[in-house]
Amino acid sequence: MHMQLLRNNKVVIYDRTDFGPSNLSLGSGRCRFDPSDTALQYDCTAHSVLYDVVLNAFRPLMLLTDSWCSSGSVLPNGTLVQIGGFNDGDHVIRTFSPCLDEDNCDWIETPNYLARRRWYASNQVLSDGRIIVVGGRRQFNYEFYPKNPENPSLLGLHFLRQTSDLDENNLYPFLQLLPDGNLFIFANTRSISFNYHRNRIIKEFPPIPGGDPRNYPSSGSSVLLPLDENKSNLEAEIMVCGGAPRGAHQMALEGTFVEALISCGRLVVTNYQNPNWVMEDMPMPRAMGDMVILPSGDIIIINGVGRGTAGWELGQDPVMAPVIYYPTADQGHRFTILEPSSRPRLYHSTAILLPNGQVLVGGSNPHVYYNFTGVDYPTELSLDAFSPPYLSVDYEPVRPKIIAVTRVLVYGQFFSVVFSVAECNTTNAVSISLIAPSFTTHSFGMNQRMVVMKLARVVQVARFAYNTSVISPSTAEIAPPGYYMLFVVHAGIPSLGAWVKLM
Repeated sequence: MHMQLLRNNKVVIYDRTDFGPSNLSLGSGRCRFDPSDTALQYDCTAHSVLYDVVLNAFRPLMLLTDSWCSSGSVLPNGTLVQIGGFNDGDHVIRTFSPCLDEDNCDWIETPNYLARRRWYASNQVLSDGRIIVVGGRRQFNYEFYPKNPENPSLLGLHFLRQTSDLDENNLYPFLQLLPDGNLFIFANTRSISFNYHRNRIIKEFPPIPGGDPRNYPSSGSSVLLPLDENKSNLEAEIMVCGGAPRGAHQMALEGTFVEALISCGRLVVTNYQNPNWVMEDMPMPRAMGDMVILPSGDIIIINGVGRGTAGWELGQDPVMAPVIYYPTADQGHRFTILEPSSRPRLYHSTAILLPNGQVLVGGSNPHVYYNFTGVDYPTELSLDAFSPPYLSVDYEPVRPKIIAVTRVLVYGQFFSVVFSVAECNTTNAVSISLIAPSFTTHSFGMNQRMVVMKLARVVQVARFAYNTSVISPSTAEIAPPGYYMLFVVHAGIPSLGAWVKLM
């Protein structure tokens, strides 16, 4: 249900605690006692794991309270902050910090930290390293982590109340930090640029055409397209794809599964004078798809269904074939259909980018409880490593390999990256980017972000080696402080990623 990649190439994965026992023991005599749990108050099994990408191994982690349909972000120091959940977990903050002693790292929980119940809320890391927590079920407000004792802990956001609909309120709103420091908030059909410092709407954008909601339970997906600092006029463009038509949730509850939305919309949100959505169609309808930014700068859309909506037993016709979207191609030539997966990934599936360029895909549980037999779409416990086309061995001659990189980057300062490539056609075909790993749940990758940095110089220093002079992101509004995967891309083919810290 939830996944987050950490800077040590380990992935924190977790579900909910109120399904009863899992098949994985906590070990070492550990058990949780939770008198508020609605399924099992004394539980010696794990509902969270730490997955080692390199070793393909995992170990159990201990959750004390219910993390169902929660949210998360990674602080600048690399600590995962997981926010809210259900039942006794809805006011809880949980943190997980990578540490040297991997056998003892575990969740640390702080009860009653949140000012309001946060269930289906969204997060965004801000330019000062704080996390803004927006919305949730019947929560038309926002707050911050960590709290500032000098400011109010809770602030109302009437826009969330205005954009509610009859099926649900606008759960898991799409959030993006804009280069001007304001917060983009998309809820159902409407979106705003929001000054969270002053609790003031700066701009309301036109509604996305069609009138159909895009947030949970419609469950479209959204990304901020890559920011390119090489351009004289830095644009921020939001893309929203798929979802279910208005009324689809109620119709699915009554046994009628309507076709998902096929449309995507792009909106340049730095254009306050004349912003307009530009619409185009995907190759097939899709709800509950995950949009993942690839190091090539393209977008993969993976997982989901062709009919119905999010919710228990409310989706049909799994969409097995991922598609890649090429943002800079001519309209009408931007989508490519890829080889289909062998496993349906419906409700409660996730997808994240790994440093090796693969996309880690996991989950799918469209049932009230875990159900492995006698159903069309059994609960899925496997992980898949999906390899985009750029990982083909045919591209090895032009694939760059990072030899050395500055590990700590300072805003607006020069740093160097040394890489090798067997067949370098032209240094003009090189770009260097940062990608922030996302916290992914319910078809939205929170904090997902790619910044193409300004390349000042590329110099050949050996037969196959090149030294580049790069300018790190100019402001924390363009790239909030923290850990990023750095990729060198040559002729459209990315290197393996290297972890760097931006501060």
